Amino acid sequence: MPRPETQLSIASLPAWAFLNEISFVDVQVRSRGRKGYGLVCDRKLTTQQDTFDLPTLITVPRGLVLNASSVEDYAKEDRNFRQLVDAAGKKSSRADVLLFLLVQTALASAKGGPSPAGISTPWTGYLQFLSWNLSVPARWDEDDRKLLAGTSLESAVEAKLRALADEFECIREAASTLPAWEHLLGPAGSAALHDWIALDALYWSRCLDLPKSGVSMVPCIDMVNHARRPSAYYEENGKNEAMLLLAPGVDMQEDDEVTISYGADKSAAEMLFVYGFIDCEDGSTTAPAPASRAVFPIAPLPDDPLGRAKTAAFGTAPSVTVHRAGPTAAEWTAEWTSPFAHLMCVNEEDGLGFRVRQNTDGTRQLRVFWRDEDVTDRAADFEGLTRHLPDLRAVLRLRVVTVVQELCRTQLARMRALGTGPGVGPGDGDGGPGEYAWRLRCAESRLLDMAVETMEREKSELLTDERVLAYLRSGGGAEADAVAQKDEDEDEDEDDFS
Repeated sequence: MPRPETQLSIASLPAWAFLNEISFVDVQVRSRGRKGYGLVCDRKLTTQQDTFDLPTLITVPRGLVLNASSVEDYAKEDRNFRQLVDAAGKKSSRADVLLFLLVQTALASAKGGPSPAGISTPWTGYLQFLSWNLSVPARWDEDDRKLLAGTSLESAVEAKLRALADEFECIREAASTLPAWEHLLGPAGSAALHDWIALDALYWSRCLDLPKSGVSMVPCIDMVNHARRPSAYYEENGKNEAMLLLAPGVDMQEDDEVTISYGADKSAAEMLFVYGFIDCEDGSTTAPAPASRAVFPIAPLPDDPLGRAKTAAFGTAPSVTVHRAGPTAAEWTAEWTSPFAHLMCVNEEDGLGFRVRQNTDGTRQLRVFWRDEDVTDRAADFEGLTRHLPDLRAVLRLRVVTVVQELCRTQLARMRALGTGPGVGPGDGDGGPGEYAWRLRCAESRLLDMAVETMEREKSELLTDERVLAYLRSGGGAEADAVAQKDEDEDEDEDDFS
């Protein structure tokens, strides 16, 4: 494993920070028990009164901020790394940063044997302070990942692992012609796929979206923990230095922990996927609140002859997004969106068509037609294309609602089939795959339950539309079962009043 073999004591961090011109003012990093490290106050700090200049707690020089730009600067100094980036990098800013981290961890873990390629930087030392025990779902074992069945993370985690495996294989193949990197990335090299997965988790869990520099890793500031009501925020000054500032209206006592927000609008799934924990809205460890949002993949109907063409024309991964809506956490309902569901529910008899056009350069392009009009650029807006068609609007809406409701019911059934067991269920807040998977299932199942109820009410309303009834009674579509059930219910009601 090309990670630092020696974990440096956090007590040595002030010395490292001093040598690299990072300033701490009235705060220090300490162990926070189960939470790992955190930033705490050395004395009372307040911004309760009108304060023009908010206290700066940490200042990090621009040269220590790690992003694509700083990786490019490093490549200018290190000829071997330049060759590695040219051969295996430049696919994304994230991948280039991960290559840099891979080299720095190899340097930090070097003990005897051949000296790894690369030039040491302050990050070589800083990586030895960090915890590598990141319990994000992509690093769970296979049995733990099975606990995500039915949740929005089930497919997301599997897709991420496939993407990381493909990415790492491409890097190893590209580096195979570079002798300097044989020891690290060669067939018998010290770097393995699980290392790449760990670096990806480290990167995403510590990234900050700086106002000027964009997505970056910032040493020391990245040790500040998350809170729903944070006491600090990060910023950049005129020198492009990264700063941690005390938030307005804050009153901190000595030994209080300084916190930031990792994103107030992140869903439970996003928090678990990126950071390895779920932020409890009400602080409860036993009754998770409904998820704020959940995204599930959706596929064309298996018997649809145009299914592959619809997926290709849509262009992006088809999905259904279910989200919570309402004035308060106590008064809410579930809403959903799925542009692909509207495309998958229109058929050739409705007016949908596909044609392949030959371009002047010899390439071929799939074009989408709706009632003889080329709508390729609006393939993701069939809801809008059909909104003003009285002959189809209600019928199509029923099809879409039926499909999405069935998807939600399927996900619910798969989540509930897991139940609870040893290590799976509410814990003491310590966290772990079993507890967090259970919390995610509870949160998302509450959201989906409400979505199913909401869609059932909408279906009942649609089944009063004469055009829908005429369509269903003519045998047009699988939704006929719904109207048949409705007729049975109406007959029972008539019997009750006779």
